[in-house]
This record gives sequence, structure tokens and C-alpha cells, in this order.
Amino acid sequence: MTNSSPAPAAGKPSPVIDGKLAMGWMHTARFLTTAAQLHHLPAIDVPEIAFVGRSNAGKSTCINTLTQQKQLAFASKKPGRTQHINLFSLGRQGITDAVLADLPGYGYAAVSRSDKIRWQQVMVNYLITRSSLTGIVLLCDPRLGLTELDEALLEAVRPRVEDGMKFLILLTKADKLTRAEQAKALSIARLQAGGGEAMLFSALKKQGVDDVAQLLWRWSHPEVPATAPDAATPAVPSTASDSADESQAN
Repeated sequence: MTNSSPAPAAGKPSPVIDGKLAMGWMHTARFLTTAAQLHHLPAIDVPEIAFVGRSNAGKSTCINTLTQQKQLAFASKKPGRTQHINLFSLGRQGITDAVLADLPGYGYAAVSRSDKIRWQQVMVNYLITRSSLTGIVLLCDPRLGLTELDEALLEAVRPRVEDGMKFLILLTKADKLTRAEQAKALSIARLQAGGGEAMLFSALKKQGVDDVAQLLWRWSHPEVPATAPDAATPAVPSTASDSADESQAN
């Protein structure tokens, strides 16, 4: 079901929810299914949030850090080789109230040109036509900035974002930048988000983890008050690996 509600006004602060509630909810993530073609994906009747980005943007590390699970999202030793869309369900046992979609990384040089073109088209079709898609998280290494492929993806989804779809540019590996560099990169990303949001993230330093978890919870529970006691599973202690290497290629 496509979210057609108006996008939040630029500069307007989002409501704050209990960070433990959001992190506990993220920890419920579990593998749902994998698909090599769009028509193999199951119909979803809950909010679906897609993670997309270049093969070396740290996508798998980000998902594993947010969900506090070491190997939920598979990180290939050969970036760009994973060519499936993987779905993970979120919610208390027996209940699914949201789905995360881990899309194949794009832009890696070792993948053949034909494979690149095919998967870029698959991802664009998914982002444009998937009816249950309600939010997109575009991961970007701020040291590189948005690449030509990232900008092409932005243009493809812009109509849906303007129509109210949630959108976030997530600047990964933020620990590699100085404070001044972080501020500059974040300012640029906010301009490029075009009605969406931008945040800094570091799996190594756990920077932005709570903020992103809260944002995804709000995206998935637009009608639930932030203080609702039963809105998500109670928080559980973090099991994220302290050795998560933000330089991990996806």
C-alpha cells in the first residue's frame, strides 16, 4: 500500500518516541523470503521499506546493526555478486507490521555490464511499481557523495517522494569524517533529498542508530501514538557485534 500522505515540511522536527521501543521493534527482524525476479515477490499488505545503495555503501552492515543481528543481511565477500531482493519481516511473534527489503548493491566494477544493466532495471521497476513500498533508504558513503547511479535512482523515485513516499539519504561510515566534514555532507544531502530526510550513520561508533530506528518505526506506524505501550515488542539488549567493520563491502 503506497503511502500517499503529505511529506513533512522541511525543517519541521519529527515527533520523538522511546528509543528502546524502536530498537526492540527492530530486533524482531527475521528472514521472510528472497526473490531473483519481481514477480517472485509475495504481495505485502503492510508498510515495506527498501534499503538501496552502491555495493560498497555498507548496506548489510547497516541493516545488521539496526536489527542487532550479526548475519541477518548477507554481506558477500565479492560486492555486487548478490543479485536477489531479500525481505525481512518486523513485528512480534506471529505478527508482521512492516517489511524491510534489502535490494542488491549496484555499481560494482567486477559485475558484467549486462548484469549491471539488468539489475539496475529490476531495481528501478521495483522502486517505481511496488505497491506496498512506503519508504526508501538510500545509503551513501559521504566521502564519495551521490554518484551518477545514485542520482539516476533519485530521479526515478522523485515522483513517488513528491506524492508522499518516505525517503531518507543515510550517510554511512560517518566515523571516517571530521565533525566539520559531517556537517557539510549532511547539509548537501538534505538539499539532495528533495522533500525527504538525511542522517549520519556509523555502525562502528553506533552513531545515528537510535535515530534511524525511531524514524523507521514512525514510517511503519503512522497512526500509532508514540507513547502507545503495546506498539512494539519491549526492547531487548543489543547483540550487535562490537567489531562491525563499517568498511565492509556489500
